[in-house]
Amino acid sequence: MKKIFLILTIGTLFFISCKKDLNQVPISSETTATFYQQPSDFIKAINATYNILRGYPNRLMELSEVRSDNIYPTNNDVGRDHDPISNFAQGIAPNTYVEEAWRVDFSGIFRANTALEQIEKNGIYVGSAALATRLSAEARFLRAFFYFDLVRYYGKLPIVDHTVSAAEANTIARSPVADVYTLIINDLKFAIANLPSTFTGTFPAYSATDIGRASKYAAEATLALVYMTRSGPTYNIEGPGMGLNEWNLALPLLQDIISSNVFVFNPNPYAWPVPANGIFSYSNQSPAVNKEAIFDVMFLTGQNPIVGTDFPWVLSPQNYFNSLPAGNTPANGALGAPSASKDLVNSFAPTDTRKTPTLHTSAFVYTGIADPNPFLRKYMDTTKIPTSRFDWGINFIAIRYTDILMLKAECILHGAPGTQADVDAIVNQVRARAGQPAITGVTLPQLFDERRREFANEGSRWFDLQRSGDLVTIMNSWRTVEDAALHKMNPITANSIIYPVPQSQLDAAPGLYTQNPGY
Repeated sequence: MKKIFLILTIGTLFFISCKKDLNQVPISSETTATFYQQPSDFIKAINATYNILRGYPNRLMELSEVRSDNIYPTNNDVGRDHDPISNFAQGIAPNTYVEEAWRVDFSGIFRANTALEQIEKNGIYVGSAALATRLSAEARFLRAFFYFDLVRYYGKLPIVDHTVSAAEANTIARSPVADVYTLIINDLKFAIANLPSTFTGTFPAYSATDIGRASKYAAEATLALVYMTRSGPTYNIEGPGMGLNEWNLALPLLQDIISSNVFVFNPNPYAWPVPANGIFSYSNQSPAVNKEAIFDVMFLTGQNPIVGTDFPWVLSPQNYFNSLPAGNTPANGALGAPSASKDLVNSFAPTDTRKTPTLHTSAFVYTGIADPNPFLRKYMDTTKIPTSRFDWGINFIAIRYTDILMLKAECILHGAPGTQADVDAIVNQVRARAGQPAITGVTLPQLFDERRREFANEGSRWFDLQRSGDLVTIMNSWRTVEDAALHKMNPITANSIIYPVPQSQLDAAPGLYTQNPGY
């Protein structure tokens, strides 16, 4: 199967050589102008934009999971870049992960802008108006996806909807969050109107070799979450929540995905080892088989150069792999990996079938020393350990069908059309798969608790807390108990909800940006 995220053939065309990440001029304008001469050139440009998503799963692990109450840094290997993230340190503007998210997402925006401009300028070479429109829709979906990632992390952002020079980049101030959302929403509406719905059928539907491209339903799911995020509370900061009460706008998008019958709630319970038909099985990755997957970040192991991934072990300690029987590759796992919090572990009932596949809770022994700290392992299959620690061969499900159902329940609880019975039915479907008894009268806090267990290790927890309206209260209550012995963590405030502007961006054009409060 062709996995379009992994095509790197024109990556060098898009490298940026400048002092600031917003400088969006290719190394050679002449090369860019002469490259786009046939349809495959434009397709490669879009593929290179998808390729920016390779680090997206890791970013969710380090900036969402680690920041949330799912992770507590009990390890003694201090000095790791995730420590100040999880400890709510104020001086994290130069942090590797804070810098990386800004840099890489804007690189993706640059690639999308370049592709869009070339389609407009050299569209005669695309081959057909239908293909040009589809490629533009893919580029605009991706640009919106990257901007949505950024706005949830940083709040206000510079809006760059075309390629700019270094001099121009140094004059583009951060725009209000509302203006950033306007760009995101317009891009996603264009994508919904012009992206194919399926991967079979007549043109412009995708063919079987296009598995992994964004569909209309991926755009609908993203736009629904945009509306829901905007509907969240402001916390009196310039962050992603705007208190707009747009739940009625989100629900029809979610319902269209549900009514399409393209996707299916996987009835198979979680299990460990992961069964072949499981949601996170290495052998159940094709959207033609895994109907939970609405949008995947796709990887492939055993290629040269490496086009696999390392996100399955980002939150798993290296010594766990060292402790495995001979024959397993020891060069895996993260040094100083933070532990799953006791609170998360205890939130699972003993009979919850999601617990073991999501969490490794038994002590493992390496060099005679037992490590009792639990860790997240949802995407790990120790029978599939690759030769290189960077070459795991599993896709990351960025949008899955169970999430669509539970987001629908959230909208209904906020007053969108629907009943309490509808909410209960959705939540109990998820609970039944996990071997848990039905409950009635599900409330928003109960829904978010269920989401926490269902989506642990998938990078959604911090954003769920943002939308809940109770982030500061929940996190400080959790910190009081979880951190009672070590006292490693700082108090959480509303300013903690978003990250600081990276130091490199402040240094590139002094005075252009004002740092987010609290940093």
